[in-house]
Amino acid sequence: MVKEETVIKIIEKQSSKIPPEFFKEIKSEILSENEKKGLKTEEILALIKSEVRRRKKEAKQPVSEEDIRDEVDGATSLPLSVKEKLRQKLRETNKKHNLLKSEVKAIIDEVVREYTKALVDPGEAVGTVAAQSIGEPGTQMTLNTFHYAGVSELDVTLGLPRIIEIVDVRRNPSTPFMTVYLDEEHRHDREHALQVARRIEGSTIENIARNIQMNVTNMKLVVEFDKYIMEEQGITMEEVLDKFEKTKNLETEHDETSITLSPGNVSLMKLRKFMMKVKTTQLKGIRTINKALIRKEGDEYVIYTEGSKFKKVLTIKGVDATRTTTNDIREIYEVLGVEAARNAIVDEIRKTLEEQGLEVEVRHLMLLADVMTADGELKSIGRHGISGQKTSILARASFEVTTKHLLDAAKQGLVDRLDGVTENVIVGQPIPLGTGIVELEMKE
Repeated sequence: MVKEETVIKIIEKQSSKIPPEFFKEIKSEILSENEKKGLKTEEILALIKSEVRRRKKEAKQPVSEEDIRDEVDGATSLPLSVKEKLRQKLRETNKKHNLLKSEVKAIIDEVVREYTKALVDPGEAVGTVAAQSIGEPGTQMTLNTFHYAGVSELDVTLGLPRIIEIVDVRRNPSTPFMTVYLDEEHRHDREHALQVARRIEGSTIENIARNIQMNVTNMKLVVEFDKYIMEEQGITMEEVLDKFEKTKNLETEHDETSITLSPGNVSLMKLRKFMMKVKTTQLKGIRTINKALIRKEGDEYVIYTEGSKFKKVLTIKGVDATRTTTNDIREIYEVLGVEAARNAIVDEIRKTLEEQGLEVEVRHLMLLADVMTADGELKSIGRHGISGQKTSILARASFEVTTKHLLDAAKQGLVDRLDGVTENVIVGQPIPLGTGIVELEMKE
């Protein structure tokens, strides 16, 4: 039996006859065979030749779906999500171009190489790099509100104010809006899309009235309607009358275009309050959605709304609940859960940056979103969220309200273990990142 070191030397001497893509596998195969059977030098050389011949022949054969699956599964250094995506892409490419085994192997090797290059080194300051990568483009962003791309009628907060809204997880975004996709039955026909838009858009008396006047002499309210707007929003006079007939102690008179409301013998102040109530009376649609606009995108119609009520819109007939989305991240969190909210944070920040012509590596945004949702609930970046909940007293004190944090910690006798970056900078110690993460010392 030839020793392992000798086998390796023999294989390396023959390296010029072994294609580089096969070298590693053939070396492993021969070492394994030598361990089992105890090969002689001539047998090793013969085995190298036969393995090279066999693998070259295999490389020229068309690849099957099973071969793709086995080859991808063999790339043990790749995570499952990357493997699944790679498998799918290889299948699609193989159907179009009939790949060879050697080509599949070369593609997988390249993916493994690129993935390994993309991995973060141990001790890398990923948080600092992410903060700098998001913060620096933020200095070049606008401070204004612009029209939403492709929908000039909608004003949407963009630029730095939108980024601040997202990381603060505001309960009430300044310009909430929804992108409502339609199901197969409604998406290709404008009239069908209009029916869904009417179900969504909130309509009040004020929206469809041309004029609302108080008749102080008779203590009555006269509402004149705009017939064109009523037709456009699909509202009839009968629907308006039905709303007021349910109200107690209210007399109504009407003709084709107006309605007179008499609340009885009331004071001027009460008549004014009654007028305000009439103006805001909801006739149809969703109260918080002021406008629903239809736009054709590709071969389908899409509805954009001014205002958001995510949960309610998803239940409306004709809406595709799998694609419809809102820019209100809290609503997404409450309706679809924390994972959907995490994806929404990444997507919203990325879209805001791209709209300004700025490009940030998506992994930095993913890290930010992960930190904001790691505990299973939405947390803002700030003293009421992540920064205010750090375990280190010095780190919390360095962010905001310094004296309060230090006094509270002193009263409770708390101990700071100095595990993070900020607290070590404050006390003048090496930070636990990069070379500072190494705790093992070797004596010469």
